[in-house]
Amino acid sequence: MAQQAVQPEQAAPAAPTASQPAQPTAQTEPAQPAQRAPQDEADDSPAAASPLLQQAEDQLTQSERELKRLADRVNTAAEDDTLLAELKVQVDELSKQIISASVATRPRLDEIKARLAELGDPPGEGQPAEAPIVTEERKRLLAERGAINALTGRAENLSVEAKKLANGITATRRALFSNTLLKRTEVSVAMLSEAIATTADESRALWRSVSSWLTFAWNYKRIPFLSAIFLSLCGALIFLVGSYRIFAPFILSHEEHDEPTYFRQLSLAFWSTLIPTMAVTAFAASSYFFLSSFNVLRSDIAPIIAVTLGMGVVVFFVTRLASAVLSPARSSWRLVRVSDRGARMLMVPIFAMVLVNGLDYLLGSISDSLGSPVLLTVAKSFLASIIIGLILMSMAWIRPTLRPDEPFDAPGRPWPRIVSVSFLLMGAGLIAVAFSGYVGLARFIATQIIITGAILVTMYIGILTGRSVSKQGAFAETVAGRYLERRFKLEQVGLDQIGLVAGLGIYALVVLFFIPLILLQWGFQIADIESWVYRFVTEIRIGTITISLVGLLAGVLFFAIGFVVTRWVQRWIDGNVMARSRVDAGVRNSIRTGIGYTGVGIAGLIGLSAAGIDLSSLALVAGALSLGVGFGLQNIVSNFVSGLILLVERPFKVGDWIVSGTTEGFVRRISVRATEIETFQHQSIMMPNSLLINASVGNWTHRNKLGRSEISVTLSYASDPRRVIEILQEIAAAHPMVLKNPAPNVGFTAFGDERMTFELRIYVADVLTAGNVRNDLRVSIYERFRDEEIGAPFPVKVEDTTPEEATPSDIEVPAVEEDKAQMQEDQSETRGRSVGRRSGSR
Repeated sequence: MAQQAVQPEQAAPAAPTASQPAQPTAQTEPAQPAQRAPQDEADDSPAAASPLLQQAEDQLTQSERELKRLADRVNTAAEDDTLLAELKVQVDELSKQIISASVATRPRLDEIKARLAELGDPPGEGQPAEAPIVTEERKRLLAERGAINALTGRAENLSVEAKKLANGITATRRALFSNTLLKRTEVSVAMLSEAIATTADESRALWRSVSSWLTFAWNYKRIPFLSAIFLSLCGALIFLVGSYRIFAPFILSHEEHDEPTYFRQLSLAFWSTLIPTMAVTAFAASSYFFLSSFNVLRSDIAPIIAVTLGMGVVVFFVTRLASAVLSPARSSWRLVRVSDRGARMLMVPIFAMVLVNGLDYLLGSISDSLGSPVLLTVAKSFLASIIIGLILMSMAWIRPTLRPDEPFDAPGRPWPRIVSVSFLLMGAGLIAVAFSGYVGLARFIATQIIITGAILVTMYIGILTGRSVSKQGAFAETVAGRYLERRFKLEQVGLDQIGLVAGLGIYALVVLFFIPLILLQWGFQIADIESWVYRFVTEIRIGTITISLVGLLAGVLFFAIGFVVTRWVQRWIDGNVMARSRVDAGVRNSIRTGIGYTGVGIAGLIGLSAAGIDLSSLALVAGALSLGVGFGLQNIVSNFVSGLILLVERPFKVGDWIVSGTTEGFVRRISVRATEIETFQHQSIMMPNSLLINASVGNWTHRNKLGRSEISVTLSYASDPRRVIEILQEIAAAHPMVLKNPAPNVGFTAFGDERMTFELRIYVADVLTAGNVRNDLRVSIYERFRDEEIGAPFPVKVEDTTPEEATPSDIEVPAVEEDKAQMQEDQSETRGRSVGRRSGSR
């Protein structure tokens, strides 16, 4: 662009007038064909001059070829659901690439629009002609804009085609699933007779295939075969031993737990099912992997081995789960209230159903591998569905239930009517579906009753386990909780927080592990689940807003790293640079605070950028806030900013005893607008944060709860000051809540007209208890001074009265008449004496 702009500038002085822009161009480019139209030049020059546009064109061309190839593969794979699921993922990814190619040109299009707005419209008739360089630049920009618009339209068309192809794949898969389940087969005696006759041929073919493969593997692949089995056993053993060492407290049921808690019952049932099942799954997967990697498996044997290993895992999982829930051998660990005999009887039909269902899939795989007639597979599934239906109906006649007051060894009672009727209806419905010819549907229903039911029961147990461990005080009672408490000296609050995290972790494990299993059982493919997980992690759409969990996690991670680095820089500068420079403490605190605010601000900006949040979009919000502040939100903003300062600097926290003006009490809540203060009269005062920032605030419990308290004591001049100080110190030292360091002290604070004033100063560890301590000390002072016959240790109001003005309530009237006369004489001689001193003289 810069070179094209310079060339016309160099050619412009040679032009005699502005009305002849075409002559220099024609002279400088003589090699161009004369018959070439200007529109063709406009169409071709942008692509050649703009690498970005050329790159987008190449990407769209490649995407168009790839889309055509995927469409051809979809047509050839109309009967393969697994391949269709993979093609759907590829089409969705290609659609994203097409859109990204179009989006990449938008910044350039915005630049062109801005530049065209600066150049303005071409001059009209009768207006002065513009410079040739301006005309050429406008033509070039218009041509490039047209090329970008054409590319955008092409990208939109390709995106629509990709969307149609993806929708077509989804419709094909839905129809394929429906046809598989709802395909009807005529069930008759002739069909069953033919299936029985074909079974003998299939059995002989199976024996020949398996025996020949075993002979070949033993004679020619003995070392790889034994190595694969050995490595599989080692992998399963390592997984099982490691799992038992980590989860032994949850898996093993010790004999001393005769009456385990409900949480321990749930934990044992959940982990004793999940961990061994994962170990068996690891063995099965590693066995197939090693056998396949060592080239031991043949193409006709591989599917049979895979289904056999999978059937073993499913049978083990369901049987292990039923044993964990029913616990036939130990009634104290049983999760459901059924009798001992009922638990043993329920294990039999559960194992029988899962075994029959597994054998159905295994025999079906054998028929597919050996190329047996489809009729034989249908007959096997029909027979399996009938057997499972009869087993379900037989479970309705078991009598396993107990009353709450009955022991586990009681005979047992029938199921509740709703349960027995459900068993009968499920069994009868399964048999009816099979006899009506929908064998595929009956097989699917039987599988979901067994496998999906077992998965849902395990999920329910896991959710109950997570709920139990997250309850307050529950984690502290577990083996892990006691270990953490002993090892790290954790308190109850910390253990409860760990228990909450553990409960959430169990919830996440249940969802992430079992939900995909249920989806796989219901016909979804692994590619579907991977696509959904990818979309959930990378793009969650809420209206026009797209949220990426990966971006959010990256933003949080970058902010945490920036925060840690900021704190480290603060400590390093404060402890190494400023400490050695003998900088004033106030300056050190200001620098440290400034570094903290700056670092946290930068970390926040980096975190927002990493999270994919466009900071330019915040300009509108900032403008609206500025306008709001200008129109009367100053107080709200002031309180808001003051609240942020209080939350960051923490001059006081919740629970502190503060004094601000006439308000005194405990801080109960600090929000961004106001702070809630509860007075000693239990009155809640909402004080705006700006008042606490702009005014002086006293905090009795800022650094610690250590505080000093004073008790004022007034005595007459007849008392010995040294003895008074000694007594007060002894009283303070004898109180258990008065600190020895700092030690209590007594001050002779003032000379009054009639009395002396002393002040007892004490220190207590908790200033909140100072009121009770002062009360105890005052009582002790009164009793000690009374025993020592020292004057009243409190102020006495002195009044000037005459005998005529005195009333019986002002003076004490003795019982003896001569004492009354003596008292009147003393009043006339020494007026103004206090009543307490006259009482002492008597």
